[in-house]
Amino acid sequence: MIERVVVGLMSGTSLDGVDAACCLIRRDGKTIRDYDVTVESFVTREYDPDFRERLERVCSDGGTVAEACRLNVELGAVFADAAVAAASAANRELATVDAIGSHGQTVRHEPEPRSLPVGDERRRSTLQIGDGSYIAERTGVTTVADFRTADVAVGGHGAPLVPFADLALLADDESFRVAQNIGGIGNCTALPPGAGRDDVTAFDTGPGNMVIDGVVELLTGGERTYDRDGRMAREGTVDEDVLEDALDEAYFRAEPPKSTGREQFGRGYAREFVATCRDRNRSDADIVATATALTARSIADAYERFLSEEPDEIVVSGGGAYNATLLDMLGAEVDAPVRTIDEYGVGSDTKEAAAFALLAAAALDGVPNNVPGATGADRPVVMGKRCPPT
Repeated sequence: MIERVVVGLMSGTSLDGVDAACCLIRRDGKTIRDYDVTVESFVTREYDPDFRERLERVCSDGGTVAEACRLNVELGAVFADAAVAAASAANRELATVDAIGSHGQTVRHEPEPRSLPVGDERRRSTLQIGDGSYIAERTGVTTVADFRTADVAVGGHGAPLVPFADLALLADDESFRVAQNIGGIGNCTALPPGAGRDDVTAFDTGPGNMVIDGVVELLTGGERTYDRDGRMAREGTVDEDVLEDALDEAYFRAEPPKSTGREQFGRGYAREFVATCRDRNRSDADIVATATALTARSIADAYERFLSEEPDEIVVSGGGAYNATLLDMLGAEVDAPVRTIDEYGVGSDTKEAAAFALLAAAALDGVPNNVPGATGADRPVVMGKRCPPT
């Protein structure tokens, strides 16, 4: 048996902070499902408002290359401090931590292939910041970072990456489970009974919390950045006409593999969404309710369009798992029980950070850690650049 202590770091499209999970990872066998993950601690480091604004500006094309360069290092420092805090919370000395796995912060993700400057070759592109070498130097721990680019290099989207962890944590020999993460973006992993790597289907379903959060922030003048427990949405009425128009977006009809992000469903989308609802004299609560329904119905619509059969259960993780109104709306749209991943021994908040701990462990083991059926890659590859401390 191989046993490693790995801290996983995740900063998502919501831009609210970095999550860090210190994990004990065991591997007893040669398949993905032979990995076992125990989360020993979990901490979150929220970004202060000014830092978050700088990140959002860079992520929305409003920043400069110089600013992205500075944030690359500054984020490395924030990530390193979060990793140290997670190890401390697990009563681990840094010397006993085998690796840090860092997703980084996505500042640009272009899943549609573009022509390269020379020749006829076309490639997708993606860019994450939060320098792995800086994290390694600041902590003294080997850091595995920049996972997405290896998948993109072999023709994939570089997303979603969490299906590797979904397969290890949630695959079952009897049930057809769908792991539904609702972070800034929603993504699902379909796990048929007895699934292995080649049996998995996964893709981004569309907006998760991103449109909801963006709408709430705009409506409250920045006083709130999310709808706590779905309280605003629960007080409102869904505008079905606005919802149906929104669901006519081409992304929802596109066949997997597919991925999306802030470029499509970010601040500009939220502004247009609010303006459309205002033109129809909708209240603030109605607008939030309609944005919440967009997430729920787009998820259900994705299952109906793209899954081979109806799931036996849906396992939700991410911040959306704490939005009771969203879960109720999703439950009303699907014919399967909706549960949270907490029922399976992993916290809803911790799953993505734990996933990057697992991805880093696999990289150190030399185990291919992408899922081509999810990303569209030509073949399995080992993702993640290893950055040892000097």
